[in-house]
Amino acid sequence: MSLKSKLHTIKEKYRGTKMAPAFNALHTFLYLPNETTHNGTHIKAADDLKRTMNTVIMAMVPCLIFGMFNAGYQHHLALGTIESAQGFLGASFWTWDNLVIGLWKVLPLVVVSYGVGLAIEFLFAVIKGHEVEEGYLVTGMLVPLIVPIDLPLWMLAVAVAFGVVIGKEVFGGTGMNILNPALTIRAFLFFAYPTWMSGDKVWVHGAVERAGTADAISGETILGSYAQNNSVVYDYWDMFWGIIPGSVGETSKLLILFGALFLIFTKIGSWRIILSTIIGALTMGLFFNAVVDAGWISSSSKFFGLMSVPFWQHLIIGSILFGAVFMATDPVTAAQTNKGKWIYGFLIGFISIMIRVFNPAYPEGVFLAILLMNVFAPTIDHYVVQGNVKKRMKRLKVKTA
Repeated sequence: MSLKSKLHTIKEKYRGTKMAPAFNALHTFLYLPNETTHNGTHIKAADDLKRTMNTVIMAMVPCLIFGMFNAGYQHHLALGTIESAQGFLGASFWTWDNLVIGLWKVLPLVVVSYGVGLAIEFLFAVIKGHEVEEGYLVTGMLVPLIVPIDLPLWMLAVAVAFGVVIGKEVFGGTGMNILNPALTIRAFLFFAYPTWMSGDKVWVHGAVERAGTADAISGETILGSYAQNNSVVYDYWDMFWGIIPGSVGETSKLLILFGALFLIFTKIGSWRIILSTIIGALTMGLFFNAVVDAGWISSSSKFFGLMSVPFWQHLIIGSILFGAVFMATDPVTAAQTNKGKWIYGFLIGFISIMIRVFNPAYPEGVFLAILLMNVFAPTIDHYVVQGNVKKRMKRLKVKTA
């Protein structure tokens, strides 16, 4: 008897029991469901929710692999065992030592994220008697990519439990949540454990401990350095390639752009949201540059550092691109109308840079901006639809006059 036949036999055994949803989720992870439609009109396609989620995961895998190598690279760079001049294409980056350190630090984050999140998903499915929803497949991959490399695993476990229960299950599960679950998890970490999420010597694995003194090596991000009006020593190309300190998967802008093209090509990610978010960020950056050029702000101001950053640099520092591609495009929490997507994305980019500048204690506002616009997305769609209704009513009056 083949494996598929054995699984089908077990499935029949559990049919109608409380454990049926949990087994069905495992059974359909690699195999298509054997239920097909025969009568009536149906939309028939090769993809389903699980395959759609797997496609998004495929777009994020390069960022995950790169993050592993970068974790080891930043570790050795901070300790002075390699030279930064060797760079992204040098032999010092793509080494086994870097990968081993990355695997050691990143894989536990992935395991805890999926382990805790899926356990809660299975528990709710068994209790409520519905099928296991596949929405957490993407969330489980997003979470390790947006947290610091040295985040304690117990903190991640607590945050994941909070994000899945409060951010999704209380609203009814996948498709019913109003907030992006991954960003809800990051928001919980930010407010519950701010020192671990602020870039305060936690972004480079082992740098502080191995250096021997608390102030020997600072692992703060580029945004943290700009916020303190300090000069940044990283080359623009380093920022673009991603060989800089930061969260696991948010540093390589090149791979994020590849992921964006892949999602747009597969028609899973909205190009309107991605493009409008970028336009909104550039617009706010241009405004702040104009304020600095006009001399309306003193160079001693705590806001001067990030205000003076050339507007285009905002796209290669921080996580604005990652948020635009993988989080703002979440089809559940984003705007649904085409015009609404332009408004939704533009406001995310605009507000992200505003928070980044005016909150020097935590100079990254992308996740807060997306969560805020998640709440207002239905309102945006409502007014877009009402606007279209009014236009059609006016045309109807003209024709009947």
